[in-house]
Amino acid sequence: MDTGDTAWTLVASALVLLMTPGLAFFYGGLVRGRNAINTIMLSFMAMAVVSLVWVLWGYSLAFGEGNDWVGDLSALGLASIGVNDITPPSTIPTLLFVIFQMMFAIITPALITGAVVERFKFTTYLVFLVLWSTLVYSPVAHWVWASTGWLFKLGALDFAGGTVVHVNAAVAALVAAMVFGKRRYPGLEPHNVPYVVLGAGILWFGWFGFNAGSALASNALAVNALLVTNTAAAAGALTWGILSQMQNGRMSAVGVATGAVAGLVAITPASGFVNATSAIIIGLVAGALGYYAVLLRPKTGLDDSLDVFSVHGVGGIWGCLATGIFAMEAIGGAGKSGLLDGNAGQLGVQALSVIVTLVYSGVLTFVILKVLDMTMGLRPSDTAEAQGLDITAHGERAYVQDGAD
Repeated sequence: MDTGDTAWTLVASALVLLMTPGLAFFYGGLVRGRNAINTIMLSFMAMAVVSLVWVLWGYSLAFGEGNDWVGDLSALGLASIGVNDITPPSTIPTLLFVIFQMMFAIITPALITGAVVERFKFTTYLVFLVLWSTLVYSPVAHWVWASTGWLFKLGALDFAGGTVVHVNAAVAALVAAMVFGKRRYPGLEPHNVPYVVLGAGILWFGWFGFNAGSALASNALAVNALLVTNTAAAAGALTWGILSQMQNGRMSAVGVATGAVAGLVAITPASGFVNATSAIIIGLVAGALGYYAVLLRPKTGLDDSLDVFSVHGVGGIWGCLATGIFAMEAIGGAGKSGLLDGNAGQLGVQALSVIVTLVYSGVLTFVILKVLDMTMGLRPSDTAEAQGLDITAHGERAYVQDGAD
């Protein structure tokens, strides 16, 4: 065990966990005031439910030896992992790797909720968390990150979750928006813009653990990942802000915050393989693609409430493909290079990883939601949605003036 690597990965794990409350504020500020608590709770409960799923069986399904497609139950309840166990070539305790990966498992289904805020029956959502993290997240994580996973063997590059987290969650969000249908009151402006910017700031900060922590060591690769993460976020935020200024004559705070997130999403799979110059390009393109995707989405008639697919789907797909273009062996190591570094085939592998993730996650999410709709119901009553889910689902209100009822 290397104590420096262990200390850094402990900190990185905490940073990634902080991202989920950051997401809660980001999403919570974008909805109506009467649904603020409910929206925040959708993210917060992911921390509770998925943590237990991951410890009991999720980690084992994702990183157990298993086969090409899924792990096994050899690490059920983590009982087979000793306190001092280390899995080579890692220099950190195996249990710390479990913890770090747990934080990714937590935030991924929370991302989905942005597409269906203000209309997800809360008790059904808790069951959805268990089913989706078990049947969708763990297998995809196994494909890409486990040494026995088929995409890992094929050489797919995903340093910190472009396919596993962002594309995976985004297509699930898209399918969920289709299955749920529209909100009763769509198109209302965000009720708390400072919450949105605060949430984006926490996400930006936590993303350093997300990407740089994925080096699993306190080394030069972690330093480079942190640098390119910040660089792409800055490029994405500035691009979105400039486009907003050019089109509307004003620079939207929500837009700049969303642009930063788009840049962060896009750099995630590439952060262990590209340099700062490439990160600028990745962030610029992500900001522009996300901006125009958000403008286009209302024309589709689909109520992806908080534009999850426009930001995480479009940004995640671009980031995965950009990894196949800009990856450099000098940064990522032997065999980890892209088109511009003489490895044209990598772009094809990246495209394949995106396509299979879109198909698998999309189909399984549809099945899960349909089963839940037939058994528990997906949406609250029309009356509950009209009153707001803060009161009807939680018996609380985000804002009470002068103690009035």
